[in-house]
Amino acid sequence: MSDQRQTAQTVPDVLPVDESFARPAPEADVQAAAEALRANGFTVSVVDTLAEARATVGALLPTDRSVFTATSETLRESGIAADIDESGRFKSVRAEQSDWDLAQRADEVRVTRSAPDVVVGSVHAVTQDGKLVIASASGSQLAPYASGAGRAVFVVGAQKVVPDLPTALRRIETYSYPKEDVRAQAAYGARSVVSKILVYGREVFPGRADVVLVRQAVGF
Repeated sequence: MSDQRQTAQTVPDVLPVDESFARPAPEADVQAAAEALRANGFTVSVVDTLAEARATVGALLPTDRSVFTATSETLRESGIAADIDESGRFKSVRAEQSDWDLAQRADEVRVTRSAPDVVVGSVHAVTQDGKLVIASASGSQLAPYASGAGRAVFVVGAQKVVPDLPTALRRIETYSYPKEDVRAQAAYGARSVVSKILVYGREVFPGRADVVLVRQAVGF
Protein backbone atom coordinates (compact mmCIF):
# COMPACT_ATOMS: atom_id res chain seq x y z
CA MET A 1 0.00 0.00 0.00
CA SER A 2 1.33 3.38 -0.88
CA ASP A 3 2.14 5.87 1.84
CA GLN A 4 -0.66 8.48 1.85
CA ARG A 5 0.06 11.73 3.62
CA GLN A 6 -2.42 14.48 4.32
CA THR A 7 -0.99 17.95 4.11
CA ALA A 8 -2.57 20.21 6.70
CA GLN A 9 -3.49 23.66 5.55
CA THR A 10 -1.33 26.21 7.26
CA VAL A 11 -3.35 28.98 8.90
CA PRO A 12 -1.47 32.06 10.04
CA ASP A 13 -1.57 32.83 13.75
CA VAL A 14 -2.08 36.50 13.00
CA LEU A 15 -4.46 37.62 10.27
CA PRO A 16 -3.89 40.88 8.40
CA VAL A 17 -5.58 43.91 9.97
CA ASP A 18 -6.89 47.03 8.23
CA GLU A 19 -5.72 49.65 10.73
CA SER A 20 -7.69 52.39 8.96
CA PHE A 21 -10.65 51.16 11.02
CA ALA A 22 -8.81 52.04 14.25
CA ARG A 23 -9.22 55.80 13.79
CA PRO A 24 -12.12 57.57 15.51
CA ALA A 25 -14.68 58.97 13.09
CA PRO A 26 -14.98 62.74 12.66
CA GLU A 27 -17.41 64.54 14.97
CA ALA A 28 -19.89 65.14 12.15
CA ASP A 29 -20.07 61.40 11.46
CA VAL A 30 -20.52 60.58 15.14
CA GLN A 31 -23.38 63.08 15.39
CA ALA A 32 -24.98 61.74 12.21
CA ALA A 33 -24.90 58.22 13.62
CA ALA A 34 -26.30 59.43 16.95
CA GLU A 35 -29.22 61.21 15.28
CA ALA A 36 -29.98 58.22 13.08
CA LEU A 37 -29.89 55.87 16.06
CA ARG A 38 -32.35 58.10 17.90
CA ALA A 39 -34.64 58.08 14.86
CA ASN A 40 -34.44 54.26 14.92
CA GLY A 41 -35.65 54.02 18.51
CA PHE A 42 -32.37 53.96 20.46
CA THR A 43 -31.58 56.25 23.38
CA VAL A 44 -28.18 57.81 22.71
CA SER A 45 -25.58 59.60 24.84
CA VAL A 46 -22.40 61.02 23.31
CA VAL A 47 -19.52 61.44 25.76
CA ASP A 48 -15.89 62.54 25.47
CA THR A 49 -14.04 60.02 27.62
CA LEU A 50 -14.12 56.47 28.95
CA ALA A 51 -14.54 57.88 32.46
CA GLU A 52 -17.72 59.63 31.33
CA ALA A 53 -18.93 56.47 29.62
CA ARG A 54 -18.30 54.52 32.79
CA ALA A 55 -20.27 57.02 34.88
CA THR A 56 -23.09 57.10 32.33
CA VAL A 57 -23.47 53.33 32.32
CA GLY A 58 -23.30 53.18 36.10
CA ALA A 59 -26.17 55.67 36.32
CA LEU A 60 -28.27 53.72 33.81
CA LEU A 61 -28.07 50.34 35.52
CA PRO A 62 -30.49 49.15 38.21
CA THR A 63 -29.00 47.68 41.37
CA ASP A 64 -31.89 45.29 42.03
CA ARG A 65 -32.08 43.50 38.66
CA SER A 66 -29.83 40.92 37.02
CA VAL A 67 -27.11 42.42 34.81
CA PHE A 68 -25.07 40.37 32.34
CA THR A 69 -21.86 41.67 30.81
CA ALA A 70 -21.19 40.26 27.37
CA THR A 71 -17.55 39.48 26.64
CA SER A 72 -16.19 42.79 25.38
CA GLU A 73 -12.82 44.45 25.16
CA THR A 74 -14.64 47.78 25.35
CA LEU A 75 -16.12 46.87 28.74
CA ARG A 76 -12.79 45.53 29.96
CA GLU A 77 -10.70 48.51 28.82
CA SER A 78 -13.18 51.05 30.18
CA GLY A 79 -13.48 49.41 33.59
CA ILE A 80 -17.22 48.91 33.14
CA ALA A 81 -16.96 45.12 33.32
CA ALA A 82 -15.15 45.37 36.65
CA ASP A 83 -17.69 47.88 37.96
CA ILE A 84 -20.54 45.48 37.23
CA ASP A 85 -18.95 42.11 37.99
CA GLU A 86 -16.58 42.92 40.85
CA SER A 87 -17.85 45.92 42.80
CA GLY A 88 -20.75 44.18 44.53
CA ARG A 89 -23.01 47.10 43.63
CA PHE A 90 -24.94 45.23 40.95
CA LYS A 91 -26.64 41.83 40.67
CA SER A 92 -24.03 40.52 38.27
CA VAL A 93 -24.88 37.28 36.49
CA ARG A 94 -21.17 36.54 36.04
CA ALA A 95 -20.45 37.14 39.73
CA GLU A 96 -23.33 34.92 40.81
CA GLN A 97 -22.06 32.15 38.53
CA SER A 98 -18.37 32.55 39.37
CA ASP A 99 -18.26 29.30 41.35
CA TRP A 100 -20.45 27.31 38.97
CA ASP A 101 -19.22 24.39 36.91
CA LEU A 102 -20.28 26.05 33.68
CA ALA A 103 -20.00 22.85 31.64
CA GLN A 104 -22.13 20.85 34.07
CA ARG A 105 -24.74 23.61 34.27
CA ALA A 106 -24.64 24.57 30.61
CA ASP A 107 -28.42 24.74 30.20
CA GLU A 108 -28.78 27.07 33.18
CA VAL A 109 -25.97 29.23 31.86
CA ARG A 110 -27.64 29.44 28.45
CA VAL A 111 -31.01 30.42 29.90
CA THR A 112 -29.79 32.94 32.47
CA ARG A 113 -27.37 34.65 30.08
CA SER A 114 -29.87 34.76 27.22
CA ALA A 115 -32.58 36.56 29.18
CA PRO A 116 -31.11 38.77 31.94
CA ASP A 117 -32.95 41.89 33.05
CA VAL A 118 -30.14 43.96 31.53
CA VAL A 119 -27.33 43.11 29.13
CA VAL A 120 -24.31 45.40 28.74
CA GLY A 121 -21.94 45.06 25.81
CA SER A 122 -20.62 46.64 22.66
CA VAL A 123 -20.84 46.34 18.88
CA HIS A 124 -18.40 46.03 16.01
CA ALA A 125 -19.82 48.82 13.89
CA VAL A 126 -22.40 51.60 13.87
CA THR A 127 -23.61 52.89 10.55
CA GLN A 128 -24.43 56.51 9.87
CA ASP A 129 -28.01 55.50 9.12
CA GLY A 130 -28.38 54.12 12.63
CA LYS A 131 -27.72 50.37 12.54
CA LEU A 132 -25.74 48.45 15.15
CA VAL A 133 -23.75 45.53 13.70
CA ILE A 134 -22.41 42.74 15.91
CA ALA A 135 -20.49 39.61 14.89
CA SER A 136 -20.15 36.48 16.99
CA ALA A 137 -18.62 33.03 16.93
CA SER A 138 -21.17 31.27 19.17
CA GLY A 139 -23.99 33.82 19.03
CA SER A 140 -24.35 33.77 22.82
CA GLN A 141 -24.55 37.55 23.18
CA LEU A 142 -26.87 38.07 20.23
CA ALA A 143 -29.99 36.66 21.93
CA PRO A 144 -30.01 39.12 24.85
CA TYR A 145 -28.97 41.97 22.55
CA ALA A 146 -31.82 41.38 20.12
CA SER A 147 -34.70 40.61 22.48
CA GLY A 148 -33.85 38.29 25.38
CA ALA A 149 -32.80 40.99 27.82
CA GLY A 150 -35.35 43.42 29.18
CA ARG A 151 -32.90 46.22 28.47
CA ALA A 152 -29.67 46.53 26.47
CA VAL A 153 -26.83 49.00 26.97
CA PHE A 154 -24.10 49.35 24.34
CA VAL A 155 -20.82 51.22 24.82
CA VAL A 156 -19.24 52.12 21.49
CA GLY A 157 -15.97 53.83 20.56
CA ALA A 158 -16.03 56.43 17.78
CA GLN A 159 -13.72 54.32 15.59
CA LYS A 160 -16.67 51.97 15.03
CA VAL A 161 -18.78 54.58 13.24
CA VAL A 162 -18.85 53.77 9.51
CA PRO A 163 -20.76 55.10 6.51
CA ASP A 164 -22.94 52.09 5.68
CA LEU A 165 -23.65 48.39 6.12
CA PRO A 166 -21.15 47.13 3.50
CA THR A 167 -18.40 49.08 5.28
CA ALA A 168 -19.57 47.69 8.62
CA LEU A 169 -19.23 44.14 7.31
CA ARG A 170 -15.81 44.93 5.86
CA ARG A 171 -14.76 46.38 9.21
CA ILE A 172 -15.72 43.12 10.91
CA GLU A 173 -13.84 40.94 8.42
CA THR A 174 -10.68 43.03 8.17
CA TYR A 175 -10.36 44.56 11.64
CA SER A 176 -12.61 43.23 14.42
CA TYR A 177 -12.32 39.57 13.47
CA PRO A 178 -8.50 39.49 13.18
CA LYS A 179 -8.23 41.29 16.53
CA GLU A 180 -10.68 38.90 18.17
CA ASP A 181 -8.84 35.93 16.68
CA VAL A 182 -5.66 36.98 18.48
CA ARG A 183 -7.59 37.49 21.73
CA ALA A 184 -9.32 34.11 21.44
CA GLN A 185 -6.03 32.28 20.90
CA ALA A 186 -4.61 33.87 24.05
CA ALA A 187 -7.76 33.40 26.14
CA TYR A 188 -9.04 30.01 24.95
CA GLY A 189 -6.22 28.46 22.94
CA ALA A 190 -8.48 28.34 19.89
CA ARG A 191 -9.09 30.35 16.75
CA SER A 192 -12.13 32.58 16.44
CA VAL A 193 -14.62 32.60 13.58
CA VAL A 194 -17.37 34.89 12.33
CA SER A 195 -20.37 32.57 12.22
CA LYS A 196 -23.29 34.86 13.09
CA ILE A 197 -23.93 38.55 12.51
CA LEU A 198 -26.73 40.65 14.02
CA VAL A 199 -27.86 43.79 12.22
CA TYR A 200 -29.87 45.68 14.83
CA GLY A 201 -31.62 48.26 12.70
CA ARG A 202 -34.42 49.51 14.93
CA GLU A 203 -35.68 49.21 18.50
CA VAL A 204 -39.48 49.06 18.65
CA PHE A 205 -39.79 49.18 22.45
CA PRO A 206 -39.13 52.73 23.71
CA GLY A 207 -36.41 52.90 26.36
CA ARG A 208 -35.18 49.33 25.84
CA ALA A 209 -31.84 50.08 24.19
CA ASP A 210 -29.22 52.66 25.17
CA VAL A 211 -26.14 53.48 23.13
CA VAL A 212 -23.24 55.34 24.74
CA LEU A 213 -20.99 56.72 21.99
CA VAL A 214 -17.50 57.66 23.13
CA ARG A 215 -15.46 60.22 21.20
CA GLN A 216 -12.35 58.08 21.36
CA ALA A 217 -11.23 54.64 20.29
CA VAL A 218 -11.97 51.74 22.64
CA GLY A 219 -12.25 48.02 21.97
CA PHE A 220 -12.24 46.61 18.46
